[in-house]
Amino acid sequence: MKILNKLALCLIGGALLGACHAETPASNKLVILHTNDTHSQIDPGSDGLGGVMRRKAVIDSVRNAEQNVLLLDAGDAVQGTLYFYLYGGKVEQEVMNILGVDARILGNHEFDNGVDSLAAVLKLSNADKIASNYELENSALKGQFQPYIIKEYGNKRIALIGINLNPEGIIAKGNYDGVEFLPIVATANALAEKLKTEDKVDAVIALSHIGYNPAGLVGDSVLARNSRNIDIIIGGHSHDTIDPKTAEGERRSRLTNLDGKEVLVVQTGKSGRNLGKIEINLDSLGTEAKPKYELIKIDSRYDGYNDPVLAAGLSKYSAGVDSLMHEWVGETAHQMSNTEPELLNFFTDFILARGRQLVPDVDFAIANKGGLRTDLPEGKVSKGHIINMIPFANYVNVIEVKGSDLAEVFDVMALTDGNGVSGNVAVEYTKSPDGHSAKATSVLINGKPLNPDKMYKIATIDYLANGGDYMTGLSRGKKITASKVPLYDDLILFITQGNFKNNKLAGDTSNRWTLKQ
Repeated sequence: MKILNKLALCLIGGALLGACHAETPASNKLVILHTNDTHSQIDPGSDGLGGVMRRKAVIDSVRNAEQNVLLLDAGDAVQGTLYFYLYGGKVEQEVMNILGVDARILGNHEFDNGVDSLAAVLKLSNADKIASNYELENSALKGQFQPYIIKEYGNKRIALIGINLNPEGIIAKGNYDGVEFLPIVATANALAEKLKTEDKVDAVIALSHIGYNPAGLVGDSVLARNSRNIDIIIGGHSHDTIDPKTAEGERRSRLTNLDGKEVLVVQTGKSGRNLGKIEINLDSLGTEAKPKYELIKIDSRYDGYNDPVLAAGLSKYSAGVDSLMHEWVGETAHQMSNTEPELLNFFTDFILARGRQLVPDVDFAIANKGGLRTDLPEGKVSKGHIINMIPFANYVNVIEVKGSDLAEVFDVMALTDGNGVSGNVAVEYTKSPDGHSAKATSVLINGKPLNPDKMYKIATIDYLANGGDYMTGLSRGKKITASKVPLYDDLILFITQGNFKNNKLAGDTSNRWTLKQ
């Protein structure tokens, strides 16, 4: 087995790094491998990409060929597949240990089971944990994180800092108790200056989970342009695939800071479909020399490789996942993509129907497209498919909200080109050229304009009802009632016993949001 694995490493190394050879790698080069938003994607996804065994093949190949390798993760390692649903984050920590992740930061979904659960799970992690703009002394995470770390390679000192988003409005209330958020740009700049001037580091790398260019918020692009002393930003959260092989990717990855110096900004997309690779010539640090950057696609090219330790680790958990993936509950008429209107419309109309079971005179429904994590396949659908599609432990809520607060909510949804609204709602909106402001100019409910003075009964999920996804207007509403079972179980009941029984699942394909120029 060891001989076969060495041969696989050599073949993979030849594909990635040139011909396999026995030369000692130069000690003046640092290779950084990085991931973000892998979201519990242990197995390859439905698109055939990703999978941790394939990723291990690439990581091992690079480590076999290079002397200095640093493996980093920019958050949201969990949530999105049955592995997290069944095992609560334990699998992901074990996998990251076997992959040899050196340092990591938090993502927002790390908090999905609450900060106490997160603290317990992270005790299983061997990686250095960094949080620079979160004060954690009054939280369950106290003592587990450092504001920065410094790595030494030869005679060079490389600092890593961790920059996180404001939890308010994106992490469910109650799940981040005791976590204090510090301003992104000011904190990053102050720390980077300290590291460069007092600690005499040669480079500062920011691991971030704030998104590349989020509408109305500070993201990596804003941080880079308003920074000093930060050399590289390795990002996450927005699922951007920044590929330097394309003109747009090259433009987005090379930004200029306040001092006119270049900052490399990178991100690999999501679900482990790509592995980022940065090469730094340590001898050229402090000069105008640019780090090299590429994305390595994690695909079936690496299926010939098997790591016995990783395989043994995964075997403990795969039976539970396989069981749910073969517990059939219904059938679709055709594939429904989580990036197209049909699945979002199907999902939101289901929330309306469920809401009207709870309160018959519900006016309409609102859902978030970010809650749909995967497609529904064509043909047979299992319980596992449904949970993978809507993995969060949310509940259908019915709330009463004033029209003026709803108008604010529709403006927020317009920033992201709309979210889910039930079929009796039509919205027109405008958006600024830079995408950082938007306005819902027309909202029709059953053909009538939204009345700012009217109280509306809305079916939604508890995450949004509490102001999640920045829909703070919903949090000012009055809760009427809630379903007693999680969202995925409600939908399964609708498919097996309710409105969708004996029908092939399909949705309305129209776009309920219209952008007006």
